Amino acid sequence: MDRAGGKSAAVVAVVTEPRFTQRYREYLEKQKLLERQHRVEKMLDGTVALPVLGEALTEQHLRELRNRVAPGSTCVVTQLLNPVPSKKAQACSPAQRLCLEVSRWVEGRGVTWSAQLEADLPRSWQRHGDLLLLSEDCFQAKQWRNLEPELWETVASALGVQRLAKRGRVSPDGTRTPAVNLLLGDHGWVEHVDNGIRYKFDVTQCMFSFGNITEKLRVASLPCAGEVLVDLYAGIGYFTLPFLVHAGAAFVHACEWNPHAVVALRNNLELNGVADRCQIHFGDNRKLKLSNIADRVNLGLIPSSEEGWPIACQTLRQDAGGILHIHQNVESFPGKTLQPPGSSEMEKEYWSSPQQMITNQLKNGAASDSRRKMLSAATKPEWQRWAEAAETRIATLLQQVYGKPWKTQILHIQPVKSYAPHVDHIVLDLECRPCPLVG
Repeated sequence: MDRAGGKSAAVVAVVTEPRFTQRYREYLEKQKLLERQHRVEKMLDGTVALPVLGEALTEQHLRELRNRVAPGSTCVVTQLLNPVPSKKAQACSPAQRLCLEVSRWVEGRGVTWSAQLEADLPRSWQRHGDLLLLSEDCFQAKQWRNLEPELWETVASALGVQRLAKRGRVSPDGTRTPAVNLLLGDHGWVEHVDNGIRYKFDVTQCMFSFGNITEKLRVASLPCAGEVLVDLYAGIGYFTLPFLVHAGAAFVHACEWNPHAVVALRNNLELNGVADRCQIHFGDNRKLKLSNIADRVNLGLIPSSEEGWPIACQTLRQDAGGILHIHQNVESFPGKTLQPPGSSEMEKEYWSSPQQMITNQLKNGAASDSRRKMLSAATKPEWQRWAEAAETRIATLLQQVYGKPWKTQILHIQPVKSYAPHVDHIVLDLECRPCPLVG
């Protein structure tokens, strides 16, 4: 996302130790991955973060940095939530150019330029090739209406694009349809490339989150060779495609109920040459007939995927179990009591009767080490409390689905992005295995 002014948008960065910074910089410059609009930053733990072009960064680049460019280096991807603009970027920003050209054009139309109009110019936008997607909090003053549609041609010219659209709030229709209006151009189809994967979609009908790039890179690096996956909220293929293209999954069952997203998903599977390893299940995933098939289930819906937990457990292999990747927005308001999973009326249908369960209590030394490593990633106690509550609920549900106890273990808690003030989008990796029969 490009940010016009005020607080900077998050920027993807590669983090390593100071002694490897120059090697990393030279490699990133050579690969044309270095993002030059923001400064290199020193992190609190002494490591250094180099801003990169997240949409062009691939897992192959990260492997090269770790293994060839600087063997033994720490190489992790993060997001700089408050990146500092470089001196070059501060010299003349797109926002300044936009303000200059729009103000000149407005005054040329006989309209007095005012502080109100300047404050109503866009502060952030997303660029998709030749289409710019404006934020909802701009061009709201009544004066703009008398200047349309020529106004949009001026804005597009100032920002160097051919098409223009403006976002609204995501529709509460269950399919997360974006309320996007096309202001300039004859269609909203765009192409975006992440980690070498091509995504084509209509911005007026489908969601696309730039903030999920770190999770898509993580998914691409997971050891999924030979595995069968179920992606319960596939969308246009945000995670389905990294699982297939880079992680080596043998087959993915992709569930989606937005018809526009299904069209894009089918197209993207063909574009990336993996259509033969994926079956699309169109409709409500709560009615999915699949069972006893998955080595891994992805639940990539926020603010919560809890409605998908029962079917996720149902699709796990009964003999060996598997791993759930559970996305959630977790609040961290000071002094606020965490709302536990299973507290809604819908969930009470599943969680109402107490069942015997077995969870990994992490009492032995190796497990304790595992928990300490996990806690180092989960820097907020609210994340940990939510993960433990989710683990307990999943263990109960597995007992209900299969009629026998299962063992669950928190493998990892991964922060994805800050969704809103005091609200974090995280992913829980939860291992679920049936307990061996005794006697």
